[in-house]
Amino acid sequence: MNALVALCHFCELHGPRTLFCTEALHPPSPDPSSQAGAPVPGDRDRDGDREGEGLTMRANSSATQRGEMCEGCRSLPASHPGFVSIDDETGIRFLSHQHPRQPQLFSVVRQACVRSLSCEVCPGREGPIFFGDEQHGFVFSHTFFIKDSLARGFQRWYSIVMVAMDRIYLINSWPFLLRHLRLTIQSLQSTALKVFDSEQGVCPQRAVRMNSVFSPAVFPHQRSGNAARSLTSLTQHPSLWASLHSSFSWLLKACGSRLTEKLLEGAPTEDTLVLIERQTEQEEEMSCWEGAEGGGAKSQRHQSESGLGLDFLCEDAKLDELPGPKFRSLRHLRQVLGAADFRQLAWHVLMGNQVIWRGADPGLIQSAFTVLKSLLPVGCVRSVPYSAQYEEAYKCNFLGLSPDVPIPAHVSSSEFSVLVDVVLDRSCQAPAGGEDDIGSLYQLSISSANTQPTDRGPTLLNKLEVALSNENLSVDVVSHCLLCLKEEWMNKVKVLFKFSKVDGRGREDTQKVLALLGATGPSEEDNVRLLKYWMTGLSKTYKSHLMTAVRGGERSPSQ
Repeated sequence: MNALVALCHFCELHGPRTLFCTEALHPPSPDPSSQAGAPVPGDRDRDGDREGEGLTMRANSSATQRGEMCEGCRSLPASHPGFVSIDDETGIRFLSHQHPRQPQLFSVVRQACVRSLSCEVCPGREGPIFFGDEQHGFVFSHTFFIKDSLARGFQRWYSIVMVAMDRIYLINSWPFLLRHLRLTIQSLQSTALKVFDSEQGVCPQRAVRMNSVFSPAVFPHQRSGNAARSLTSLTQHPSLWASLHSSFSWLLKACGSRLTEKLLEGAPTEDTLVLIERQTEQEEEMSCWEGAEGGGAKSQRHQSESGLGLDFLCEDAKLDELPGPKFRSLRHLRQVLGAADFRQLAWHVLMGNQVIWRGADPGLIQSAFTVLKSLLPVGCVRSVPYSAQYEEAYKCNFLGLSPDVPIPAHVSSSEFSVLVDVVLDRSCQAPAGGEDDIGSLYQLSISSANTQPTDRGPTLLNKLEVALSNENLSVDVVSHCLLCLKEEWMNKVKVLFKFSKVDGRGREDTQKVLALLGATGPSEEDNVRLLKYWMTGLSKTYKSHLMTAVRGGERSPSQ
């Protein structure tokens, strides 16, 4: 990630100052000419710089500025070479010193420091804020106070800033940066608070100041000359700067690797949009939980909600990690259940009914859910992989239960649910592991109160069964076939949503659109039910885009 992190401080004598800065130096290009001229982080004698002072001298060429360095403005001594960490995977070097090694970056960081501690202030003066422009870069800043028994108001003002030229990347990283910078800030504040309490216990400064004659001109000297105390003195942390170097280096590496660019052919799919929205919601909720009080309550709430909805997808890699026998694909599930039972189960999934699996093997049930989830858009999936109690259908449409959990009467008698009981066949002693062991190890029985025939439709299921029954098609080909079918019907969902929900057309016009979409015929009832259910899986981004476009179209004639 092309960014740098800096710790800034508002000095009572000299104003905003940069204390510590960590930047990432990417490895040189493989071109020999560029390698010859590439700067080496350890080369501090170049251009006649003195040993140990090269980084600061190049960035801060003014002798006057170097002279205006009090104890509170300085982090590392002039003779300190700084800190360097190397990422073995990428070859990136993370270099930390008081100032950036390049004069251009020094100016950018200096301006970010001044703005973060002066004009760009969030409500309460403590917390995150975002500012910047294309010329000087964009800044994520988090201001905070550190306790100091000798400071004005018994506290000093600091900020941690991340500077980058990519505005979108920095905004998308807001929840991640906020969560991890708060951990660093809380560690500094808690350490400084212990030092503050011990100093106040020895000599309470509030009483001393109340009994002394106050003079603004000599106020700094009235505190034994300690108007500018270093952060090391405030925290009594012997390896403070090395610790900050590790934290900032990890932050730059993790923030750069958590988001990657992908080449997309055309517009992103609805599944992609929903996944992005859910990831953003997760990060925002985690930030709120970590910032709230009452750790026990928030952890229990986080665990329960993550089990009810945040585990919406299980990758194939995770499927391979599950112990014991497991379903590998839709075709494998169809072979174990049989064609008739598989069609009944798939019909319930596509119609949006609650699918309940009850058994003693959580891995087998989770593998079944992973396979069945591929039939639906991501936005329609709400899964509880394994639970010790029944969860209502509005919370999840995929529910795994332990074998001793009873099914409520209103659920077992409902036509909007299907139950799959997985019972161990004790009469058979099958070898452990393997796909073919499921049919011999377990007896699977499907039950539902639904009386509607499932052999007519929907059309998507009819086409899918043709592909599954064709043994000449591999599992990968069938998966791509299902992906194309889902995209086709998701486009029909968008048309129907725009026509019926946004435009508010009548029933006759809607029927004409259904005929145009190819949703009429013998499977019309199931097709319409599928389309209406899949509307719930549309992303918030798409819905808001449609509503904005419609409102803009309504205003344009009057304008």
